[in-house]
Amino acid sequence: MPRLPIEDVLPTLCRTLTDGRNALLTAAPGAGKTTRVPLALLDAPWLDGKKLLMLEPRRLAARAAAHRMATTLGESIGGTVGYRMRLDTKVGLKTKIEVVTEGILSRLLQQDPALSDYAIVLFDEFHERSLQADTGLALCLESQRLFRQDLRLLVMSATLDCGPIADLLGNAPVIACEGKMFPVETRYLDQPLSGHLDVAVVQSIRRSIAQDQGSLLVFLPGMGEIRRVERKLLDLNLGPHVLVAPLHGDLPQEAQDRAIAPAQPGMRKIVLATSIAETSLTIDGVRVVIDAGLLRVPRFDPRSGLTRLETIRVTQDSAEQRRGRAGRLEPGVCSRLWTSAEHLSLAPRRPPEMLDADMAPLLLELAFWGTANPAELSWLTLPPPGAVAQARELLTGLGALNPEGHITAHGRQLAELPLHPRLAHMLLKSVP
Repeated sequence: MPRLPIEDVLPTLCRTLTDGRNALLTAAPGAGKTTRVPLALLDAPWLDGKKLLMLEPRRLAARAAAHRMATTLGESIGGTVGYRMRLDTKVGLKTKIEVVTEGILSRLLQQDPALSDYAIVLFDEFHERSLQADTGLALCLESQRLFRQDLRLLVMSATLDCGPIADLLGNAPVIACEGKMFPVETRYLDQPLSGHLDVAVVQSIRRSIAQDQGSLLVFLPGMGEIRRVERKLLDLNLGPHVLVAPLHGDLPQEAQDRAIAPAQPGMRKIVLATSIAETSLTIDGVRVVIDAGLLRVPRFDPRSGLTRLETIRVTQDSAEQRRGRAGRLEPGVCSRLWTSAEHLSLAPRRPPEMLDADMAPLLLELAFWGTANPAELSWLTLPPPGAVAQARELLTGLGALNPEGHITAHGRQLAELPLHPRLAHMLLKSVP
């Protein structure tokens, strides 16, 4: 098993969590934090028969991390390592590490606010600042304060402004790991991109197939672009030694597994992925990254009261994460489909999802927890008051909250369904 950079700081991390409750681990992409840290904590004296709970922002990453750890131990999934996600759970009586998607943590907290079965919660890839991760951390801090002074919290991230999060965790120690990345040659366009994106992507893929070695990882904004590029590549008939593999969250598990599995000897793989492949996953054999420079994010529109997907320019930290995929296992190449001048104008990092999200599901979740006012909890980014007021008005109109902001019996029924409150309300009212 290759030695990974994270192993240099594991003794320090273990000591820190033995001496205190909370810690922040920042490690460069490829350092090995996702799969090595939980295994290193398995023998910690403070576990005391309890389990480790690790949050992953995406289902694909959760499954892949659990499988990698189980393989490291020489076991099958559901033994020492298992995972939980909606409609797919593989845990057993001997499971000590549970990898879960972020919505599952909220469910576990609602069922048992003390998280009695768990000794530590690890928040992986926290720099993505998803609404669920921010909420999970706020609720875990409240659980720690009210019910479980011995509950440990570890926030792990590749790129994060450490000061505010360390303060939120009670001046928690920050442990930094540099990570080992092989050199990556970065190529930019000479002129800004004009014409259709899929045409430019296919041209870049053809150039790389001709002049570079290894498999390719191509970042595209969404499924539509992936399908169009896939069709064009199949029409080109690149040969029997080239495999085109789409990778996005709506694919069946077998197709996702096929995309992240190593290419067969003598084969080259072209993985067409959304931002799902930015973090947590190592796709063996990838030496070339082609980045279209776009991603699709959910944005709440207060005027319509609905969330829609919006295509935006990639941020500098996301572009760096993507570039790092080419240098995980050997020197690589990253082709960016924008100019070096355009790169300087990119936003440094993506704002937290909290600032753009629909607050209705969050407000219902908090009311179910017993908090009528979000400001009562400790947040890294406070929910915007205007969006909270709008969400409260909606939930009161649906009969989920009473005028004081406390949850009603109908609201409890809504909160137990894995749907937006509007849809859950419509479903329940349709039953009679």
